[in-house]
Amino acid sequence: MKKYNIAVVGAGVVGIEMIRCLRDRNFPVNILKIFARSSREIDIDGKKYQVEAISEKGFNGIDIALFAGTEGEKGAAVTFAKAAVKRGAVVIDNGADFRMDPNVPLVVPEVNAKDINPVRNWFRSGVPDISNGVKKHKGIIANPNCSTVQMVVALWPIYKKVGIKRVIVTTLQASSGAGKQAVEQLSKELSQIASANYKDIHVNLEDKAMPQQLAYNVFPQIGGFTECDFTSEEWKLVRETHKIMGDKKIKVSATTVRVPVRTGHSESIYIEANKPIDPEKVKNLLSKSAGIIVIDEPKKGLYPMPKDVEGKYEVFVGRIRRDPFNKNGLWLWVVADNLLKGAALNAVQIAEYLIAK
Repeated sequence: MKKYNIAVVGAGVVGIEMIRCLRDRNFPVNILKIFARSSREIDIDGKKYQVEAISEKGFNGIDIALFAGTEGEKGAAVTFAKAAVKRGAVVIDNGADFRMDPNVPLVVPEVNAKDINPVRNWFRSGVPDISNGVKKHKGIIANPNCSTVQMVVALWPIYKKVGIKRVIVTTLQASSGAGKQAVEQLSKELSQIASANYKDIHVNLEDKAMPQQLAYNVFPQIGGFTECDFTSEEWKLVRETHKIMGDKKIKVSATTVRVPVRTGHSESIYIEANKPIDPEKVKNLLSKSAGIIVIDEPKKGLYPMPKDVEGKYEVFVGRIRRDPFNKNGLWLWVVADNLLKGAALNAVQIAEYLIAK
């Protein structure tokens, strides 16, 4: 089996999960390089890894570069992606910088793997083969936002079966979606409240990653406020869904909420389909779809929860039910590990598709 030289850019929570996914899925790695702003040694599950300071020449000989991305700021891919591509690598970027670029595929393999259109002999040559006239990627492939990924995985089988007119989604997003510092903020807040014997649940840390207290609280802001008073995260759900599913006519409206959970995003999704579909048929359809596990016995207390999906690869769906006031209306409850399927795993799956083709 051919092996590939891989670079992981970023040694934070997503970068570490990328390394774990490569290991656990037995990706055929020849050389693994880990890049960050500065060199250091990190420990992942008892194994030491050397992190190198990122530079353009560091991508010499790299076949696939996985960029972990950042939250709320320009990622390393803006500076280094084109340099990696020039040296023959395919870049898979988890950041937001290239997602809406019309020349960059935005990919969830269970939905639109065909949009990758791998290039023969791309690796190390940097020269795309366009002899068959099919539009192909130009060396950069984008990973969607974590909340978008799990939503479109759940929606796609239904969309193919009966079509979708409208989606209304409320996300309940874990602290790890904002990075390691946000997880640490949640932990510090919980500790301070506990040490005060819960006499006061208000905490005001001097150094915090999130705009509001998260412990014993939820707040409806992820990203900055933009058009129509929606946040940037809410617009990502709209625009990325349109691009991935290839249908700008779907009316998507979102509210994104940060909740005091370590890892695992939850979504309450309302769908208005083009025609009626029985909930039992939806359960059967989703159960047979790639990357989805249905847990839907609510009377027995069985439905997806973040604490149960952390560390799992699949998207979990439950509470599937019809709107009693709209024959085409359907509710879903969708939960996934935002660091895995929402980020690291999705990127590695794209890489797996690339080498398979």
